[in-house]
Amino acid sequence: MPIIKLDAIDSTNDYLKQLSKESELENYTIVMADEQTKGKGQMGAKWFSEKGKNLTMSVFVNDVALNAANLFDLNIAVALSVSVVLKKMQIPNVVIKWPNDIMADSKKVAGILIENSLKPDGVLATVIGIGLNLNQTDFDNLPQATSLSCLTGIHYEVEGVALLIRDSIKEHLQILNQNPEQLREEYHKNLFKLNYPSAFEDKNGNRFMGIIRKVTTEGRLEVLLEDDNTRHYEVKEIKMLF
Repeated sequence: MPIIKLDAIDSTNDYLKQLSKESELENYTIVMADEQTKGKGQMGAKWFSEKGKNLTMSVFVNDVALNAANLFDLNIAVALSVSVVLKKMQIPNVVIKWPNDIMADSKKVAGILIENSLKPDGVLATVIGIGLNLNQTDFDNLPQATSLSCLTGIHYEVEGVALLIRDSIKEHLQILNQNPEQLREEYHKNLFKLNYPSAFEDKNGNRFMGIIRKVTTEGRLEVLLEDDNTRHYEVKEIKMLF
């Protein structure tokens, strides 16, 4: 399972996707970059990271057996993979903010972007992009973000953390193939603000209060509104204000 290390690249996900088209990649190949000039988050959001201080990585996986209706299970598996590693590293109060941001002490420490391509045999080839704030300490322009170093005072070795996450992804994808319901239950146990009143904003800028009840198998957020009606939201139809 090789590791490809780059000084700077526009996007590790884009690089790995192109590489997979040009050559036969070994499963769980990692691409890491000291600097990512066009890092992407969910739905085209930007991911900013100081050069050399954080983990920006993508992992190639070519054996995920999922149908279109259960694609969100892959997000669940990857989010749990990262959160489990952070908990083992004794990072405080690690939770998952829907759909797959990783929070610690109520601030964002990691983002995940998964890009899939379906092969003719129905098996997914996927590129899993992860941005994890490790050693950056300046978040003046990102008040809702933090890093592991800010939380613990420890300086982290980037490649070592990358290998821990890759091993965790491999382990959780094996569980996914055998018992997806186990991962869904674990995801909800770790879901940020589950069953607590929270402030939200919809895509039109309207603000309201609601209570997260669950995330559906399709990945929609189920919210109990103040009028006691329940509504389901797709990613980017709603954001939590915290």
